Amino acid sequence: MGILFKAAYFGGLIVEVIMRIPYDRHQREAKKIKQWAPVSEPVVNAGLSIGMGLLPLIYSLTPWLGFADYPFAEPARRWMGFVGLAILAAAVWLFWRSHSDLGKNWSPSLEISSEHQLVTCGIYSSVRHPMYTSQLLWGMAQALLMHNWLAGMGGLMAFGLLYFLRIPKEEQMMLQHFGDEYRAYCEQTNRIVPTL
Repeated sequence: MGILFKAAYFGGLIVEVIMRIPYDRHQREAKKIKQWAPVSEPVVNAGLSIGMGLLPLIYSLTPWLGFADYPFAEPARRWMGFVGLAILAAAVWLFWRSHSDLGKNWSPSLEISSEHQLVTCGIYSSVRHPMYTSQLLWGMAQALLMHNWLAGMGGLMAFGLLYFLRIPKEEQMMLQHFGDEYRAYCEQTNRIVPTL
């Protein structure tokens, strides 16, 4: 079963990369009017690469991280894995929905394009940062699919970097660009947990 859970994890990564291709293409062509490059951004990007990619890859292909395996018996691991698959599916769906609703306004870094609009409809009517919510779900799924304290917790550590280092900078950028419109939007929505 462990191989199935690992394969599902990496399958989810591949699906998310493929989902982003059309948005990435448009983003590269869009004219940028403002770009922010906080000193924390390389730390965030390195954390995402290591936590979501490198550690799970090392865990899946080598015995090097075996010393940090969860001490649970096989039935518990199987149960954890199936719950992880359900959460992973939710994370991938939310990732897709976030991109779909954001459309041409998406960018992988902190920047504003000449056509940038404040998106407050669709999933964004319930939560300000659904893409980061999907990252939180991904981290939870990763912890359940990768039965290892290092490889499993890497996604949650990456989410922590996003939450504490990137989101405040992103919200500051949005406030500077959209002003009172964004401030009012912040009063109606939560950062990560959807408002009901």
